[in-house]
Amino acid sequence: MFNALVMEKDEESGLASPSVQQLSEGDLPQGEVTVAVQYSTVNYKDGLCLSPKGGGLVRSYPHVPGIDYAGTVESSSDERYKPGDKVVLTGWRVGEAHWGGYSQKANARADWLVPLPDGLEPRQAMAVGTAGFTAMLAVMALEDHGLKPGHGPVLVTGAAGGVGSVATAILANLGYEVAAVTGRPETSDYLKSLGATTIVPREELNETTKRPLESEAWSGCVDAVGGAMLARVLGQMKYGASVSAVGLAGGAGLPATVIPFLLRGVNLLGIDSVMQPYENRLRAWQRIATDLPMDKLEAMIHPAKLSDLPQLGADILQGQVKGRVVVDVNA
Repeated sequence: MFNALVMEKDEESGLASPSVQQLSEGDLPQGEVTVAVQYSTVNYKDGLCLSPKGGGLVRSYPHVPGIDYAGTVESSSDERYKPGDKVVLTGWRVGEAHWGGYSQKANARADWLVPLPDGLEPRQAMAVGTAGFTAMLAVMALEDHGLKPGHGPVLVTGAAGGVGSVATAILANLGYEVAAVTGRPETSDYLKSLGATTIVPREELNETTKRPLESEAWSGCVDAVGGAMLARVLGQMKYGASVSAVGLAGGAGLPATVIPFLLRGVNLLGIDSVMQPYENRLRAWQRIATDLPMDKLEAMIHPAKLSDLPQLGADILQGQVKGRVVVDVNA
């Protein structure tokens, strides 16, 4: 028997609620690899899955959320993995359509797993999680489209959140000047500790403008906000610069014009972490192991246990979670 956070739906109200329960291995969905989960984390999607209506993501109940997890292989019918191997899982709709990582054991398809690079432990992998993995993909995409240190400041929106925190630390470690956007002035010292050189108040970028182009300010951007802010940022990018779009905390709409694309050759790069091909996952995790300073990663961590998750899920939906929550499922 092992512990898991299980969402169960009340048939009368149609609403789901979470509780820590004991399960057996026979309760788990089928999979080629059984993982002894050590750590998980809390992302915005997790907050949705923990909500009474499942955020439109959970397909059936009972359900174990947790879109990320890291641990060691307990058994495997796939020759790529053997007992004791350290692995990480992000994406593939695990924690949404499939049972996830808020459990001391999980079954997974072998294709969903990635071996942890040397030097990266399961706890660190979950301090990174989907948020940090997405941040690394965003930085890689900017580099693949020509971003280099010394070309001017790189903007990071939603910088105090999970994606933004890791993106700020990675970019600063690689030698970029980082301008961090936040609506929470109290996070300024935290962002500077991650390497941000400039703090940009959210209100400076949060309003739409009638001008399709403004002064060229940014050599690149990792945008976790979308909406009006992304539209505004597009008009401030330097010639030929790129924006990696990773989130929609500010809305799914884009009240923009095509002028930045046509007159400045700006690139808008969509970043998806859920269905990312295996080779790119491996490349990203290897880059994380070398390019994310572990002391900065440690400073982002807020420890939690399974019983803390219902409140943390509500908190992240309200924008009240800073940095990276690391859930010790065995605590």
